[in-house]
Amino acid sequence: METSNSYCNFAYNQKEDNIHKLYHDTQYGFPIYSDNELFGRLILEINQAGLSWDIILKKQENFRTAYSNFDIKSVANYNQTDINRLLNNTGIIRNKLKINAAIHNASVIMKIKQKMGSFQLWLDHHHPKTKDQWVKLFKKTFKFTGGEITGEFLMSTGYLEGAHHKNCPIFSKVLKNNPMWYSN
Repeated sequence: METSNSYCNFAYNQKEDNIHKLYHDTQYGFPIYSDNELFGRLILEINQAGLSWDIILKKQENFRTAYSNFDIKSVANYNQTDINRLLNNTGIIRNKLKINAAIHNASVIMKIKQKMGSFQLWLDHHHPKTKDQWVKLFKKTFKFTGGEITGEFLMSTGYLEGAHHKNCPIFSKVLKNNPMWYSN
């Protein structure tokens, strides 16, 4: 392991059942092929803004339940009753701006799916881009997607390099799954 302070080093030194180790070793940087799971990761990244990733990981399953198993079509159709339900759900981050962004973004992804066939195909179509180019595209397309949110979303889903250091034991596992940044 590298001696620098990194998420890889942090996760490597955790117990096998630690939420960070589990996320790092099985999700972080691995490609996601399901539109709903891509949308779910975007929801988690948006909700992390200003908070600790630890909080989000601990609430990950609560988010999944609260947001209809990350079903894009369902979330796109949320109404005021659903917004009130989410605002009263102590198992998630109860931030109206983030909740409204999730609903808005689900609606945008539904339009993307109509035009491109899927959210994943839309991402693939725009690949490769630099982080700055992705951020401009995401800011133009979605709500609540600044530089950090967009960068982490794309890195965590295999569109941008950098989730793992080359000497991290998980790096080779990620490569075997052909993340988009590696396949070009």
